[in-house]
Amino acid sequence: MTEVVGRRYRGLRLPPVVGDALLPALLLLNVVTTRAPRELPVAAALTTALVLPLVWRRRAPRTVFGAVAAAAFVQWLMDVPLPADIALLVALYTVAARADRRGTLIAAAVAEGGALFACLSWATDGAFLTPFVAVTAMVVAAAVLGVNVRTTRAYLAAVEERAARLERERDQQARLAAAEERARITREMHDIVTHNLSVMVALTDAAVYAQHRSPDRSTAAMRQASETGRQALTDMRRSLGILRADEPDGEPGAERHPLPGIAQLEALAGQMCAAGLPTRVEVHGEHGHVPATAQLTVYRLVQEALTNSLRHTPPGTHARVRIRCSTGAGAGAGTGAGAGTGAVTAVGAGNITVDVTDGGPGLPGTVPAGHGIPGMRERAAAYGGTLEVGPLPGGGWGVRTCLFLGSGAGASA
Repeated sequence: MTEVVGRRYRGLRLPPVVGDALLPALLLLNVVTTRAPRELPVAAALTTALVLPLVWRRRAPRTVFGAVAAAAFVQWLMDVPLPADIALLVALYTVAARADRRGTLIAAAVAEGGALFACLSWATDGAFLTPFVAVTAMVVAAAVLGVNVRTTRAYLAAVEERAARLERERDQQARLAAAEERARITREMHDIVTHNLSVMVALTDAAVYAQHRSPDRSTAAMRQASETGRQALTDMRRSLGILRADEPDGEPGAERHPLPGIAQLEALAGQMCAAGLPTRVEVHGEHGHVPATAQLTVYRLVQEALTNSLRHTPPGTHARVRIRCSTGAGAGAGTGAGAGTGAVTAVGAGNITVDVTDGGPGLPGTVPAGHGIPGMRERAAAYGGTLEVGPLPGGGWGVRTCLFLGSGAGASA
C-alpha cells in the first residue's frame, strides 16, 4: 500500500523545470496586472531579466545568480523598485544548496551589498535601519536554508551509499557462506560415497573370487557389502536430513542417526579388515570431552586415509591408526585392537593428534589425485591444523595432523 501511494505521489509531482518556471510566471503576471501602462514596458523588461534565469537555476546555480545580480544592479541604476527582487534571494538559496562554501559566501556578500544599496535608495522617511535589518535577515535565511538543504542532501547520500555498501557486503558474505557450505557438503558426500563404494567393490571382488573355493566366505563378503551399502544410505540420509532440516518433507528419521565419531573407529577398522585391509586402532586419552563436530572430523580423516590405503596398496597391506587425546592434566591411555594397524591420539583438552600409516610400498613423492587429500586439508584447517601426507622413511604411507579444539573453528567440519 505504501509503495502504491509513493508511486502515485511521485506521479503527481511536477517536473523541476515546470516548478522553476512557475515563480517567474507569477511575478510577470503581477507586473502586468499592477503596473500602469506607461510604466509597464520597463517594469516588464526588468522583471523578465530578473526572473527568467531562475528557470535554469538547478543546472547552473552560479551563472544564474550572476545573471540575476546583474539584472538587479541595472534595476537599481534605473531606480525601479520591483517585487521581482525576490529572485535574488531564490538564486542565493540555490547557490547555497548546490555550490560549495566559498561560492555561498561570495553570493551572500553580493546579495547583502544589493540589500544595502536598495535600502539606501528606496528607504522612505529616512528609515534605513529597519528595512535593512529585515532584508539582511531574509538574505541570511536564504543562505542558511540552502546550506541546510545541501547538508541534508549530503547526509542522505552518505546514508544511501553506506546502506548500498552494507548490502553488497551482506551479499558477499552470503555468497562466501554458500560457497563454504557447498565445499562442506562436497567433502561429506565425497567421503561417504568414495569410502563405501571402495569397500563394496573390494568385498564384491573378494566374493566373486571365493564363490567356488569358499562359498561361506563369499556369502560373508556379500553380507558385509550389503551392510556397507545400508550404512552408506544411512550416512547420506543423515546428511540430507541436516541439509533439509527446515523443510517439512525432509529426510525422515535422519535425526535418529548420530554422527560417527571416535567411538565408531573400531567398527570402521572391522569394515576395512573385511574389505582386505587389516587395520588396528589405538585411542589414547579420554575423548568424551571432544565435541561431536570434532569427532566427526577425526572419523572422516581416518576414513579417507584408510580408503586411500585400500585403493592404492596391494593385498596384505596392514594399516595402523593412532589417536592421542589430552585434557591438560595429562593424557590418559587406552588401547583398542582391531585386525590391522591404526592409532588415534587426543592431546590436551584442546588438541587431537591423528596418525594413520600403512605398510604398503607407496610411490615416493606422489599424492593420490582427486578430492580426498584437499578435503582432508580443509577439514584439518578448520581446526587450525595442517595435514602431513606422504611416504614414510621406513616404507609405507602416512597421514598425520593435529586438531586444535580451542581455535573456535570447525563448525563446518
